[in-house]
Amino acid sequence: MKKILFLSGAAFLVSMTLAFSQDHPAQQVSEQDPYRTHLMNMYGNAGMKYAFDKQKPARWKKWQKELRTELSRTLGLDVIEKACEGFKPTASRTDSEDLGWCTRERWMIQTEPDILLPIVIMRPKGLDGRKVPLMITPHGHGKNTESYAGVYHSEKERAQGEEGERNVAVQAAQHGFIAIAPTARGFGKTRNEKDLKDDKTSSCQDLMLRDALVGRTPVGDRVWDIMKIIDWALENLPVDGKNIIVSGNSGGGTATFYAGAMDTRISQSLPASAFCGYEESIGLIVHCACNYVPGVMRLGDMGDIAGLTAPRAFCAINGVKDNIFPIEGARRTFETVRKVYEAAGVPENCALYEGPEGHRYYKDGAWEFILSHLK
Repeated sequence: MKKILFLSGAAFLVSMTLAFSQDHPAQQVSEQDPYRTHLMNMYGNAGMKYAFDKQKPARWKKWQKELRTELSRTLGLDVIEKACEGFKPTASRTDSEDLGWCTRERWMIQTEPDILLPIVIMRPKGLDGRKVPLMITPHGHGKNTESYAGVYHSEKERAQGEEGERNVAVQAAQHGFIAIAPTARGFGKTRNEKDLKDDKTSSCQDLMLRDALVGRTPVGDRVWDIMKIIDWALENLPVDGKNIIVSGNSGGGTATFYAGAMDTRISQSLPASAFCGYEESIGLIVHCACNYVPGVMRLGDMGDIAGLTAPRAFCAINGVKDNIFPIEGARRTFETVRKVYEAAGVPENCALYEGPEGHRYYKDGAWEFILSHLK
């Protein structure tokens, strides 16, 4: 049985080829890889104004308020909010299918005045008007934006999705939750016209560049979409507002991570295959452009951002063999998360689950945590 790891304060060795401390002096230029040397020095000088290690633990609430305000600006959420002042999300159902044990419905939700976002809603049968937990399951990179809801286009795709346990919305409905699997902005029907015609996986790079012109980011767009889905669901679905869980893998884990930090209505945030130190992961390893939030390291590291979830439940799900979110970086960064939750008086509300394989979802770790933290 795999287990959830509640990390102690014991020191551990982080590979010097990956980790980099703010306290380290500038690295000497390497003839073998001068570009990497430059990157490491650049990250070391980022400042990380709101790094929790620089704060007084007793002021953690004030620290959260200040960092969340700055992060909202950095993500571009303030830009979206101003453009959408007075806007209220609406949705319409396009089709529904009976799976026997639940219904699977396709909807289009308007998250901005000019944005229609496809979502799939999984409704367990037999609710009889009862309010149940809501789970939002943002997907990762791939052409099939409905795979988390158990929709597959081939047997090969089905095998890959189920072996990697990425059918997260199906899992949620099987546990009696209402699940919403949204299309991530820049994927599926939300791709630009050329990428749709060329059948490209996503329009992430294009979205990143266009957003940058006005101070927005793809991450901010996706967080906004999750927030508007919550707005709509609370008014239109029989969901328990005390139990709103968000969990997705890879790119969906990134959306989960930032949404949990920004929206305090989210009671549990479980990013999978997405949590690490910025330096060890997206700083030194090639990732999709949508992972990058300009200026975020001037605020803090991923552990500091995750600390915004406290005292609400947070569980990072990582594979020990994940080669794009190295486990050493996840362990190092989780130490910061642990310190924030200790300052908040709820160390039991955060966890790092280590799965035995690579870049995938681990439902054993996810559901053990979710079920034990329901309100």
